[in-house]
Amino acid sequence: MVSQTMQILKDIRDTTYLKDALLKVVRQTSLFLEADRCSVFINDLKIDRLVLMATTGVLKKEVAEVQTCCKKGLVGWVVEHGEILSLKMASEHPNFEPVSQLEDRSFQAFLGGPIRHKGKTLGVLVVQNRHARKFSENDVAFFSTLIFQLGDALSHLFAKWVLERSVNETRDVGLVVHGVPCAPGLVMGRMILSEPLDLKTIPDRAAQDIKQEIQLFEASLYATKRELKTSKELMSRNLGEKALALFDAYILILESKTLYNTTVAHIKKGQWAQGGFRDAILAMAHKFEELDNPYLAARAEDIRNIGRQVLTNLQNAEIDHKTYPEQCILAGFEISPSEISKVPSENLVGVISVKGSELSHAAIICRELGVPAVFGLTELAIESFEFCNMSIDGKKGSICINPSTKQVQAYHQLIKEELALATQLETLHQLPAQTLDGLIIPLWVNLGGGSNEISSKAEHYDGVGLYRTEFFFIAGETLPTEEQQYRKYRNLLQFFSPKPVIIRTLDTGGDKKLPLFPVEETNPFLGKRGIRFTLDHSEIFLVQLKALLRANFEFGNLQVLFPMISRVNEIDQALDLMDFALKELQLEKKPAEKPLVGAMIEVPSAAYIIEELSRRVDFFSIGTNDLTQFLLAVDRNNPYTQGVNNCLHPAVVQVVSEIIQKAHAQKKPVGVCGEMAGDPGSALLLLGLGVDSLSMCPTRLAPVKSAIRNTSMKNVKRLAKKVLENQNENEIVRLLQQEVILPE
Repeated sequence: MVSQTMQILKDIRDTTYLKDALLKVVRQTSLFLEADRCSVFINDLKIDRLVLMATTGVLKKEVAEVQTCCKKGLVGWVVEHGEILSLKMASEHPNFEPVSQLEDRSFQAFLGGPIRHKGKTLGVLVVQNRHARKFSENDVAFFSTLIFQLGDALSHLFAKWVLERSVNETRDVGLVVHGVPCAPGLVMGRMILSEPLDLKTIPDRAAQDIKQEIQLFEASLYATKRELKTSKELMSRNLGEKALALFDAYILILESKTLYNTTVAHIKKGQWAQGGFRDAILAMAHKFEELDNPYLAARAEDIRNIGRQVLTNLQNAEIDHKTYPEQCILAGFEISPSEISKVPSENLVGVISVKGSELSHAAIICRELGVPAVFGLTELAIESFEFCNMSIDGKKGSICINPSTKQVQAYHQLIKEELALATQLETLHQLPAQTLDGLIIPLWVNLGGGSNEISSKAEHYDGVGLYRTEFFFIAGETLPTEEQQYRKYRNLLQFFSPKPVIIRTLDTGGDKKLPLFPVEETNPFLGKRGIRFTLDHSEIFLVQLKALLRANFEFGNLQVLFPMISRVNEIDQALDLMDFALKELQLEKKPAEKPLVGAMIEVPSAAYIIEELSRRVDFFSIGTNDLTQFLLAVDRNNPYTQGVNNCLHPAVVQVVSEIIQKAHAQKKPVGVCGEMAGDPGSALLLLGLGVDSLSMCPTRLAPVKSAIRNTSMKNVKRLAKKVLENQNENEIVRLLQQEVILPE
């Protein structure tokens, strides 16, 4: 049963259109269950009907679409009850209501079940036989396993079908799609896709120059063959003939006349090279999957692998002459910080993504850049809307595709209102973050991407609470040298001197992978990242430490922060390397000075060794994003767990409070540099818990400062006491919302 289910899922994996995928489902299911008919009805919420989309068997007459009422008939019963219905004699069921076009009266046995995704019924899969038949337990088990998996397998194609139809039917009104709000702001622009990561996500696109597209395809084939031959030569010393034969097999695939001719034929019909190659390579893979020989069928994955390699070379060729519109909205399935960095900052106005959440590093970068962003658009068939005009409401988490004239006017009005509020808040930059009873709270900025532009406004900020050095590493084609890093850090310290600047050492891993160090891990967020990576690669760490020590000599306002500390010996090793770097610089006669050092508390284990860590570091910085993720066992990048990943969970608040108390007992200051610091309500809670400083993306400074200037320490301490006594996160959110006072 498992192999049969997997076969059906394989058949639809590379399909680009819903109707084609459903046809494959009904044909294979009918074959496996020996059914006289198999059908799929799609739940069309727009017309409140179940619509026949695919069927096997002969209909009484040709029918383009058969509609049945959602609340009637056996198919309607399945939707209403949300469970499998197995009948030996369908006509005896009280809900039996034949559809004349389907000749239902001539079918007796019925097996139907809902295809569901994220709590919604997408449709119903139905199996029928002309004669009475009791479906066996194995039949029902196979059927239930199949429909359970079909929801996820078909969800993207279903969303694509719904959206494409909506766009065609409502040309006078833009299509609004909701996702996860990740960076506030309102903007309008033109959508450009980031480079697709897989063959089936390549969009259709008209070829501008057929001859050039064919040349690009041929050059990519040649480049891939050359890479394979080079790889084979390099590996020949370590691999046997059998293993090396794999390279030859890949080269044979690339030399296939069918692959070449099919791709060129698609291009000549007007498809761009990537789209033509997509169709040709997936068709070849599918032919292999249909073979009875298991060994040959397994070669389909080899074909896809080599296809992805050619795709990479095709994309690299495209990048060389890729242009971006003036108002560019970058879109993708899972946007990374490196993809954002490829778009010129003067062109980038917004970012949207099918995957991702508000705590992903790409979202954090968008907030720092002041670029509106909406992620978690899981219902959006994003490849269908490249080059469309689009508006983004980053605060509400919605986008509008091809907005109408009225919608454009409404957005422009909202943008004016947003600018007016921003202008009002911006006047606060000359005033301190001072409570009504006179306590001044240091408000620092988090920097990384776009830091050069922010540094020019250094006089508006109290200091830098977190400078992320990893984006300097990710953006380059080679590792930055000591001199390059020294100049970068020195300029930053000079901009802010004498204000403090906390620079975090290289924090790679998870969703911040270094292109030069591809590490395949089952769970990269719990793997070789942060301090673990740099201690394993002391040659990289020493270069960075030397650059930092040199930069600190002239201005003396540097504080170095070590990320992902989970145990005492990690701090000991990092400090030993810093001492070694200082000795190296002294031997090289390069002036240098040791800075204050801190530990980032984001791994739960570190919260329980604060006393021991305090003997080694000068300060602590709480990273609430990862701390929340690890405490609640929730992937911060998963859009499906948005309601679960909450930094206001009582356990998170309790741990943050304990960290502050333990550090203060050792007379060590504690700051918060996670996203929690940038929310006005959460910022007031942190002040009540006793935090010494707050650091956030620049766009959040004004709202947080306004909230602080409209409260007192007496109020926030009272608030913190109430929150610590509360075990309901929804109630905690309500308490904080009541406390915040912002300009009208």
